[in-house]
Amino acid sequence: MRSADAADRVARIEARVRAIPEGFVRTYGDVEPRAPRLVGHVLASTTATLPWHRVVRADGSLPMGARQARRLRREGVPFKCDRVDLAVARVPG
Repeated sequence: MRSADAADRVARIEARVRAIPEGFVRTYGDVEPRAPRLVGHVLASTTATLPWHRVVRADGSLPMGARQARRLRREGVPFKCDRVDLAVARVPG
C-alpha cells in the first residue's frame, strides 16, 4: 500500500471515531469493516485526540477495561454486567 493510501485510511478511521456521538459506541468492525485490527492500531498509535473509549469489541467487551468503562458510564452508555449493551448503545448504520 502506498503511503498516501495508508494516510487516507488512517484519516477515514480517525474521522469515523470522531463521529461517534457521546453516549454511544461502535465496534472495531463498525469503524472499518474490512480491517478492524487496523482500527486498533490507529487508536494505539495516533497522536490525534479521539474518543477512543467509544470503540469496543464486537461482543461489547472493553479492551481498556475499567478505565474505558468509567468513561463510558460517565457518558451514560448502558451496560449488561461488564459489557456494553450493544443493542442500545451501538450507533446505527
